[in-house]
Amino acid sequence: MSGEDKPGERQRGPVVLRHQQRNETTTTDQRLLDSRGPTDWVHTDPWRVLRIQSEFVEGFGMLAELPRAVTVFGSARTPVGHPEYELGRELGAALARENFAVITGGGPGTMEAVNRGCQEAGGLSVGLGIELPFEQGLNDWVDLGINFRYFFARKTMFVKYSQAFVCLPGGFGTLDELFEALTLVQTKKVTKFPVVLLGTEYWGGLYDWIASAVLGGGKIGEHDLKLLHLTDEVDDAVKVVHEAYRAWEDTH
Repeated sequence: MSGEDKPGERQRGPVVLRHQQRNETTTTDQRLLDSRGPTDWVHTDPWRVLRIQSEFVEGFGMLAELPRAVTVFGSARTPVGHPEYELGRELGAALARENFAVITGGGPGTMEAVNRGCQEAGGLSVGLGIELPFEQGLNDWVDLGINFRYFFARKTMFVKYSQAFVCLPGGFGTLDELFEALTLVQTKKVTKFPVVLLGTEYWGGLYDWIASAVLGGGKIGEHDLKLLHLTDEVDDAVKVVHEAYRAWEDTH
């Protein structure tokens, strides 16, 4: 069933809201982080800890036996048939052929393309969705999926269960995940974890700015810049992933 065939729906964690029930305008994250006014939060926030705990338990339980995997980020706004959509589809298929599962945010656009390419090539296609007011649920190409209420719980799953990040062109969400991954690698919270930027026309300006302004200004070191791998070729991206995975195996 295509996304166009679905009734209007929203996700609230694992809950699906359709028709009149989907009219709620706030998300769980928003209610947690944007509280104002009365002190009711003193009484409600401790109970939220249990819900947060449940998200970690659910995620760990679902993904604990996941085979080696690569997390791929990219724009939810990429239309079907766009060159970036086809690039994502090609990447998903290439990773599946090399026996990597793919993990995406489970949404439309580039995320759908990667899940689709992986599933079509016979790989395991994973989607970790998030409760948002303006997106529908997991795309139809996800084999194994879970919807999160909290961004921070979801981010933990992206890192814990993958051996690499590949970033296709994307917006603030992709940039957020990119720099969080780089920070974790730079501070050695995770090791042997490559970060690939796929698409030099899109990412080249950012890479050059990091090299000239950030490195040039002494805010990072030469070795930090080498954490980023910039390429246009899917085969190059997969090669970087393979080399990092072999290095990881050698230490375990």
